Amino acid sequence: MIRQKILVVDDDKLIRWSLHQKLSSWNLKSFEAEDGKSALQMIESDDPDLILLDVNLPDIKGLDVLRKVKKKWPEIPVIMITAFGEVDDAVSAIKHGAYEFLIKPINESKLQQTIKNALEAVWLREEVAYYKEKEKKGFELSRIVAESPQMKSILDMTVTVAQSEAFIVLLQGESGTGKDLLAQALHYLSRRKSAPFLAINCSAIPDNLLESELFGYEKGAFTDAKQRKRGLIEIAHKGTLFLDEISTLNLHLQAKLLRFLETQTFMRIGGLKDIEVDIRVITATNQNLETAVKNETFRKDLYFRLNVFPILIPPLREREKDILPLAEHFIHEYNLKFRKKIKGLSEEAKKLFLKYQWPGNIRELKNAIERAMIFESGSLITKKNLLINLNGKSISFDNISNGKTKHQDLTLSQIERTFLVDALKRKNGNKSQAAKLLGITRDALRYKVKKHHIKLKDYIS
Repeated sequence: MIRQKILVVDDDKLIRWSLHQKLSSWNLKSFEAEDGKSALQMIESDDPDLILLDVNLPDIKGLDVLRKVKKKWPEIPVIMITAFGEVDDAVSAIKHGAYEFLIKPINESKLQQTIKNALEAVWLREEVAYYKEKEKKGFELSRIVAESPQMKSILDMTVTVAQSEAFIVLLQGESGTGKDLLAQALHYLSRRKSAPFLAINCSAIPDNLLESELFGYEKGAFTDAKQRKRGLIEIAHKGTLFLDEISTLNLHLQAKLLRFLETQTFMRIGGLKDIEVDIRVITATNQNLETAVKNETFRKDLYFRLNVFPILIPPLREREKDILPLAEHFIHEYNLKFRKKIKGLSEEAKKLFLKYQWPGNIRELKNAIERAMIFESGSLITKKNLLINLNGKSISFDNISNGKTKHQDLTLSQIERTFLVDALKRKNGNKSQAAKLLGITRDALRYKVKKHHIKLKDYIS
């Protein structure tokens, strides 16, 4: 269990000792300062979760310390303490952001309850700031369509793992199989459901930025670090962190992640002290990690640490019984979005859906339904409005552009890959120029290249 840190600021040594004893008995860590100057230094270096601050200090007035704290660290709750109980002090303290004002001698039970309420208020504010309330309240297992025996078995396993104390879960499966939705299920079906669920795609962010996003940094850690920043690992305390495309992490970040998984502690960039958090880590990949280990692009020790609770999601082509129910699910969803009343698929469209291999999996099926819903004017989705190609034809950028290839013959995944390949060919493998030609960012192109398993060296002459 995480022990939260309390800074006790009082010039009376006996009072500091007494408060330390009480806090320890309540399973709280405490450290002490005898004056305002040392208190401000300790806040900077030790990052307390709460401050007990005496009004009368030998160097700086307690109210002046409060003002400085609230200006620089507004998220830290401050409980003011005085032996005199002057009304003006109490009013001024509350006005300048104090959480509560207590009078000496302090009532032990009131102090304990006040600290508890203050710490809970901090987590509530962070909850409001980082939660997606719609997802938190609206998630139901029924959002995952599962008619096939394979997926029903996976959902049973998901419920079991979610309600366990499993600290690390690994989701494996091709792109578009629904790993992100399963990660949400693991969070919202667990005891952590009222805490943050934070997700990040490791392949979509440059390595140098990804490290600071995950671990945060201290003020002055690098040129642009003008103030301390908490990373996603710290923000997700008591909740869940979902790391998608984990196989794309560089070896340096793999080592840092492994240390965190082993100790459940980490240091911010530029930091000197370990920070302890309680989170569940869900990782996902569409790559074969065993192959990556053999190729020495993924650490063997990290692979074994992640592979404690592996869940393998089969591709859609191996789950035929899920195809039509998924189509019906998305038709219902887009009926609401587009204000239409499409009843379903025509018989010809159903046969086409069942024959098609769905290389883009559920994501491709959803995109096909969305496009068809936009163009369909009848009560059923017909074959003519579906982006499905059963012929395996070679498709070129120029044929798409000049109309030689009809859009009905293509899948969205095929179109995207074709445009990427042709742009890279035209720009001799230069990612920046290819991204500019396609009208997307270099990071977006980098992600899509990995998504479609495109080898850049094949397009450099």
